[in-house]
Amino acid sequence: MSCVLFTEHLTQDGKKIIEICLNAEKSLNALTLDMIDLIQPKLDACKADDSVVAILLDGMGEKAFCAGGDVVSLYKSMSGGGEPDFPEEFFTREYLLDYTIHTYPKPIICWGSGIVMGGGMGLMSGCSHRIVTETTHMAMPEVTIGLYPDVGGTWFLHRTPGRTGLFLGLTGNRMNAADALFLNLGDRFLKTSQRGDILDRLSQESWDGDLNAVVNRVLRDLEDDAWDTRQAIESPVRTHFDLIQDITDQDTVEEIIETLLAVETEDKWMQRAQKAISHGSPLAIHMIYKQLQNTLHMSLKEVFESELVLSVQCCRHREFPEGVRALLVDKDGKPNWTFSSVNDVDPAFLDELFVSPWERNPLANM
Repeated sequence: MSCVLFTEHLTQDGKKIIEICLNAEKSLNALTLDMIDLIQPKLDACKADDSVVAILLDGMGEKAFCAGGDVVSLYKSMSGGGEPDFPEEFFTREYLLDYTIHTYPKPIICWGSGIVMGGGMGLMSGCSHRIVTETTHMAMPEVTIGLYPDVGGTWFLHRTPGRTGLFLGLTGNRMNAADALFLNLGDRFLKTSQRGDILDRLSQESWDGDLNAVVNRVLRDLEDDAWDTRQAIESPVRTHFDLIQDITDQDTVEEIIETLLAVETEDKWMQRAQKAISHGSPLAIHMIYKQLQNTLHMSLKEVFESELVLSVQCCRHREFPEGVRALLVDKDGKPNWTFSSVNDVDPAFLDELFVSPWERNPLANM
């Protein structure tokens, strides 16, 4: 069985909606290079096919749309058990796919139900219509494995209210559907029971004229039926917005961490943030802060080029593989970080991670 399923759904006026389904339920649809290499040419072909009016991107099962990237294969490569060029190939093709989605000329509807993390966030964030449900759990928890929010995270974390993106990047805190809507990481709320209704309704539409308007009309009507369920979900990010602003209103990342850890609270959401930041990689904390500073005024293309540099460099140093080992491979939960605290991180070592290893970036022609 293929790791990606492609299904054509005919509309009443003879057009086609292409469903692209990640088909790896056991691994929570974690994004692999094989998946990427199947989806990219399909999107390219659909772009030029006038009979295709929209794409529906979803994942097999109810637990996850996509729980992240294929860090296990990355770990094998970084630890000498796989192809040494795999990280560069993986990130280059993943970011090209993400960029394709961001800039796609036709509607791409993402069913972002269940777990949406890491690589899943990269796929979803660029879609024109991002659906969240009562089971949506989003996060960019890379700080816990010695990495940073990539796959365009540098782009979409800049576009959240206030400094919430910085806070969520540093802590990796989970977000629910209400958070996603508040943060502009989701567009529509539907109930999980409405999953089948989307294609049924889209197939009944007439697709002459503005394609996005057709999708908006259908999703708007479906969203009305889900309003009561949506109203019952509170947004912790919205609730803590003022506190997040106070915590992040500092001159250095060291001061941000100190301020966060100094907050005395019984609030479980804030306690999770404190736990993550105290156990996460001190080097990654600096990487996240510096990457967001460096890319503030970059274009989308420039953001992906900068992320490719940093991601490939991370694979050439010990922090990222050590984080993956401790959290996902040996699962001992005891990473031996390169630096013991944010105050100990060597600025020169940090700067080296941002130096391009190529004369010409592999994404230069994107």
